[in-house]
Amino acid sequence: MDEKILKSLYDIKLAIEEMDNFFLKEEKTFSNYQKNVLLRRAIERNLEIIGEATNRILKGNPDFEITNAKRIIGLRNQIIHSYDNISDENIWSIVINHIPNLKNEVETKINNSAL
Repeated sequence: MDEKILKSLYDIKLAIEEMDNFFLKEEKTFSNYQKNVLLRRAIERNLEIIGEATNRILKGNPDFEITNAKRIIGLRNQIIHSYDNISDENIWSIVINHIPNLKNEVETKINNSAL
């Protein structure tokens, strides 16, 4: 695997781990997310990093497979360019429903690169 792609996979992994760590001391609920502006912005920032890293991977290798890659990049663009149209519910749904799957996929790709 190309070294730049591997670095970007690690960037995604670290961003996801950081988001997971936000909930070590408080329950991972929509209510806690919604009432904490620092938490919301930190999660949005990590989603931006994930989107940018995914974009770099596809620029380096357009055939590299990441589930929902175009949607991940689109979310990054939406957060950056249409920040005033970001829905807390949409972001939370992504964090709960899609990020765990992405984490598993990225960890598998990283682990397979060592083989």
